[in-house]
Amino acid sequence: MERKRILIADDEPQIAEALAAYFRRQGMIVETSGTIADTLRALESFAPDILVLDVRLPDGSGFDVLRTTAKPDGYVPTILLTAEVDEADRIIGSQLGADDFVTKPFSPSEVAARVRSTMRRVAESGARRLAKKRRTSRVGGLELDHDFREATVDGTHVKLTATEFDILAALAESPGEVFTRSKMLDLLGDDGDVYERTLDRHINNLRKKIEQYPHDPQYLLTVHGVGYKMRRL
Repeated sequence: MERKRILIADDEPQIAEALAAYFRRQGMIVETSGTIADTLRALESFAPDILVLDVRLPDGSGFDVLRTTAKPDGYVPTILLTAEVDEADRIIGSQLGADDFVTKPFSPSEVAARVRSTMRRVAESGARRLAKKRRTSRVGGLELDHDFREATVDGTHVKLTATEFDILAALAESPGEVFTRSKMLDLLGDDGDVYERTLDRHINNLRKKIEQYPHDPQYLLTVHGVGYKMRRL
């Protein structure tokens, strides 16, 4: 079996070396880095199978690295190392696509368990995706995976509620077609009690998530007095 490659990005040498020694004993190929610049270079030259990334590095935020690995052509499963008090790090990390988190202080065995779990999930997810033909819609930089109910804008994952995804999917499958409010409510299975009051709110929330300028939308357009449509791009 091919040996897995792990990159450990932490500016504290004692932490990085302790983890590196542990993973080498586990049979993995290990490289370490202590800065954002070195980490980005290692991602290209070393091409790790998984990245263990400290959020706080001396020349910037680990989130800058995570934004790079979140791109479809640069995805590397990533476990973030965070301080116990930094709940905000977890929120931002989740939004940027971090696969898991380990809170400092930690033991090498704890990190190793998270690494194994993450790599197993990634392998299982990849197998499911290969086994299933995916149904997708693309409008400009917006792409929807209908089977896995995932959305990306310019390669960045967008977290949507179930209703938001349903609205976006209906519009993205028929760019340029105007959906009246009543048609949209029918597609969503509205019984006249819920969505009639909240459809506009869902549209506004969607624009905040997928549009660079929500008040001047590129994708999700209002047809005044009628309903909504997805712009043809």
